[in-house]
Amino acid sequence: MAVKIIFPEVLVVLLLVCIISVIIVYLFINSMNSTGMQKIIITDFTRFSNPKIVGTAGIDLTTGQCIRPMPYLNASFCKSLNIVPGAILTGEFTPVQNPTASQKEDMSYKNLACMGACTSSEFKQALHAGLFDTVENGFQIALADNQKHVPISHAIGKSIITIKVQPDKIGIVEDAYNQKKIKINFVDNSGRAFKYISITDLGFHGFAESVHMSKGLKTLNDFISSQSEVYLRLGLSKPWDNGKTNGYWIQVNGLYTFPEYHHEIRSYR
Repeated sequence: MAVKIIFPEVLVVLLLVCIISVIIVYLFINSMNSTGMQKIIITDFTRFSNPKIVGTAGIDLTTGQCIRPMPYLNASFCKSLNIVPGAILTGEFTPVQNPTASQKEDMSYKNLACMGACTSSEFKQALHAGLFDTVENGFQIALADNQKHVPISHAIGKSIITIKVQPDKIGIVEDAYNQKKIKINFVDNSGRAFKYISITDLGFHGFAESVHMSKGLKTLNDFISSQSEVYLRLGLSKPWDNGKTNGYWIQVNGLYTFPEYHHEIRSYR
């Protein structure tokens, strides 16, 4: 008899829990819609000379919009919430006033929160949202041989894009001017070669430099070339004059391999 009495009570409790869960989810979604909240998947997690700050950018899968939260996030804040590429951020994003050419995606934010990690398929969907077949098509410019910048005078539609490269057409190499540092060489789908491009991808750069110090670049390059797919997130720097040319310089904000990746690159150590 005791079982007959308890069992209906358990069902009632479970039913109440389900109803409350549905209400909470509904209220959360409704509150996001009513307050202008957006959800982005982080695709760019970049380094600066100041290690206390981190550059981020992500894709709203609903709209395909690329958003760069500004001001830059505090590195300790990112670590406390485990914000890395693939993290899902929610917040109220507002376009900045009078953005420069290399700040097209900049948006101020409020009520920023991390909702955990996305799935592999969601991350790939985010990469595809800004995918172009070539660098020239992505930045809407005809480049000269060995040109690694976009002129200041050029009208820029996007300052962050994705390209997909053949795994055997990419290599992490020693910097031509500083043997302790690394750069990246790659060939896009038009056959255009880009040599000694800066790597701003925070996790990948730190991992690759540590591997380089232990003479392990070949192992890293072999791993990359063994993958089925490689995506690069390319960004444009702020205006910089190298003494010969003043422009927005192409840099690699993210390097992502599928189906495998080094877990050390996308985690806090």
